[in-house]
Amino acid sequence: MTRYVFITGGVVSSLGKGLLSAALGALLQARGYSVRLRKLDPYLNVDPGTMSPYQHGEVYVTDDGAETDLDLGHYERFTGVSARRSDNVTSGQVYWDIINKERRGDFLGGTVQVIPHVTDAIKAFALAESDGIDFMLCEIGGTVGDIEALPFFEAIRQMDVDLGRGRAIFVHLTLVPYVAAAGELKTKPTQHSVKELRSIGIQPDVLVCRSEREIPESERRKIALFCNVPQSAVVPALDVSSIYEVPISYHHRGLDAEVLRAFEIDDAPAPDLGVWTDILERLHNPEGQVTIAVVGKYTELQDAYKSLNEALAHGGIANRVKLNLVWIESEVFEAEDAAQRLEDVHGILIPGGFGQRGAEGKIAAARFARERNVPYFGICFGMQMAVVEAARHLAGIDGATSSEFGDSDQAVVGLLTEWATDAGVELRSEDTDKGGTMRLGAYPCALKVGSRVHAIYDQADTIWERHRHRFEVNVRYREALEQAGLVFSGMSPDGRLPEIVEISDHPWFIGVQFHPELKSKPFDPHPLFASFVKACLEQSRLV
Repeated sequence: MTRYVFITGGVVSSLGKGLLSAALGALLQARGYSVRLRKLDPYLNVDPGTMSPYQHGEVYVTDDGAETDLDLGHYERFTGVSARRSDNVTSGQVYWDIINKERRGDFLGGTVQVIPHVTDAIKAFALAESDGIDFMLCEIGGTVGDIEALPFFEAIRQMDVDLGRGRAIFVHLTLVPYVAAAGELKTKPTQHSVKELRSIGIQPDVLVCRSEREIPESERRKIALFCNVPQSAVVPALDVSSIYEVPISYHHRGLDAEVLRAFEIDDAPAPDLGVWTDILERLHNPEGQVTIAVVGKYTELQDAYKSLNEALAHGGIANRVKLNLVWIESEVFEAEDAAQRLEDVHGILIPGGFGQRGAEGKIAAARFARERNVPYFGICFGMQMAVVEAARHLAGIDGATSSEFGDSDQAVVGLLTEWATDAGVELRSEDTDKGGTMRLGAYPCALKVGSRVHAIYDQADTIWERHRHRFEVNVRYREALEQAGLVFSGMSPDGRLPEIVEISDHPWFIGVQFHPELKSKPFDPHPLFASFVKACLEQSRLV
């Protein structure tokens, strides 16, 4: 029978519930158990797909095309378990579904209420697709006391009763702040957080206490006494130098042992943490370093590029090198001589994005990389801008642009519906109906035999990668661009959609329409990132 771990947070947000959930999942896996992780988000947005990166950070995309919370990226990176659409739910989704049912008359005229209708919907979500899973970890977004989270807390309280003894436990993450003026760690915020949780009927089984300083035994004993948990269940969570230290750090503090104790499991296998010790050894003992410029438009907000940041780190792990990432706002390259900021970097990466702001700067950065033989990696929008640059300066299409920036008769990038019929491609009705909607989720890509990417993907003829975009490179321009030296080395199987471009006589110049960062893991780095960082390392030896 599946056991449930409900992970809640208190005191303040951003304490790391997502990392706690992911690390605990990895520790349970290391003991031989199967796990699945879910995020229950109380906000009213239906999904994060239309939310600003400045507010929400990255939108993580699953194989089945769901736009989800970025914590699902942590779950996948730490456990290797591919997330599904059913692994992230918001209040918006729950209420949307219930209101649609009410409008259809599914409730037969009865009163629709938070209890039982909303809480039942939340419970149904948590219980779905759990067959064959040893542990289901459910993270509740926000903090205890948030008004919008009350239905979720009530739902998991009910589930504890419904499932029966030994089937569910509660792990609560809090903050133990250090007050410099007093020279003391303060436990009162944790006590109040647990009191708030207990007031709605939930008694935590394990307390995880974030702190910037070691929590003395006397303070842990005090927390245990006032929060009604064993002292061993008060698990300190101190800052570490890398998120990939978190599983081993939590294990040394006894987190996985306490979770198993709460389930009354006393015969669990010892954990095999070899993969995590190898990762840390590679991180702490690099054999070189490279500097990579990331030219984007949300560079002041690292959460907007969370998966990208981690995938680059994975490339560093694969090559045993330390990465120095230089985040550069793309708009700076729209000024004269701004390209000199790239003189000392060993690689240039342009990530995905939307909109015209900073586009010309990204084109200038792509041109610098091409002309100076600096390794270049363009992802989604970064690929499109590399194609525009090649069209202008290699193929002689001076007005080359994207229709995302306005109407043009030389749009080498555009919506599929804008150019497919002109290229002799017969559109299916669903393509015409959906027109400018997102292309989301995993799609196949056929690789050109003998190309650089064919070798990078270990001679695979077809790959599957995740997408999140509306605009495509116009296949009408393929012949002109290939004659100019830009090879279309990856195409959709039907030949309609360019997926990968590369320059054969360049040290490393690749653009991809998909988002490879979404599938990279520290113990299984994505081959494109591993190859890119290797090329940057070779570049560093030349300068």
